[in-house]
Amino acid sequence: MFAVLKTGGKQYRVASGDVLRVERLAAEAGETIQFNDVLMLGGDTVTVGAPTIEGAAVQADVIDQIKGEKLIHFVKRRRKHSSKRTKGHRQKLTLIRVTDILSSGGDKTGVKAAIGTGSVSAAALAAMAPASNKPKRAEAAKPAAKAKAATKPKAAAKPKSTETATDAEKIVEAAASGTKPSNLLKEARGGKADDLKKISGVGPKLEGLLHENGVFHFDQIAAWGSDEIAYMDDRLSFKGRIERDNWIDQATTFAAEQE
Repeated sequence: MFAVLKTGGKQYRVASGDVLRVERLAAEAGETIQFNDVLMLGGDTVTVGAPTIEGAAVQADVIDQIKGEKLIHFVKRRRKHSSKRTKGHRQKLTLIRVTDILSSGGDKTGVKAAIGTGSVSAAALAAMAPASNKPKRAEAAKPAAKAKAATKPKAAAKPKSTETATDAEKIVEAAASGTKPSNLLKEARGGKADDLKKISGVGPKLEGLLHENGVFHFDQIAAWGSDEIAYMDDRLSFKGRIERDNWIDQATTFAAEQE
């Protein structure tokens, strides 16, 4: 007795005991499966399905999941491209041995139906794959990484600075030579500063530095002593210019003209 079954888009003529390779099935080695799409039964009488025979089935044992022979896929592009490529391919197959051919009652046996892997989701295929005893690289690397982290000395915490902005200003002031003038202002009197550029050697940039340091008027400069001149020299970064250009006498003259 023989049967013609359909699986993986192909038809196979099989008899009991035949070993054949079919398109990969969702089954593991050692399992018994059943093909329910039987197109024809032959023997003493021949039965042809329309298109399949109701109740007929072919049972088989799964021997192994294998790969077919390596096929060379040669691709040549159209003219003027001057390009060609060779690809290799091995088809995934299932090796089975036919054990029984049923002419009826196949729908009541309860044997697992043969289903191609193309009809099963990737998650279902992963669930059917046998669990490996070999630990994954990432999991194996985790204990080593933890051990390395445990042995690595922790960096010493940086001590927090207790100095405030006011303390820093005091330190800068103490480091500067001389004495800070007592007549420095936060803003010009009456909102209008004197034109300090009238003093020889004072340009727009130096006038801006004087304003930043609280100097807006001629009478402020005229009142400076030697210690206050030394202090302002450090603040303006033009050491010696105040005395060299005789700012004090010039500021005194301009201040008297304003009275």
